[in-house]
Amino acid sequence: MNDELELIHGSGNVYRDLGRANASLEQARALAAVKIISLLDVRQLSIHDAEKITGVSYTEFSQIRNAQLHRFTLDRMIIILSKLDADLEIGMTFATHSTAQVHNALR
Repeated sequence: MNDELELIHGSGNVYRDLGRANASLEQARALAAVKIISLLDVRQLSIHDAEKITGVSYTEFSQIRNAQLHRFTLDRMIIILSKLDADLEIGMTFATHSTAQVHNALR
């Protein structure tokens, strides 16, 4: 039995590494969820407090906290973010898969 492990560098997107069909979309939703959770934590808001402030149901905040993101569209996540942070600024980068691989290789 060989005890040596091979180190494989990921693409920077775990969903792509797992072969998911909509990897970029899933990554974007996950990043939005991380920001939503971060804002709740920084502001020390419970999901019920967040519902009162934003009008977004506490069940949606609960699903986001539990990483149950499959029912959320990216635009819904952005709307929730904007309700939590009025000064929200979002940036996007578009690249082909081969360009992204070259970029990751150069890091």
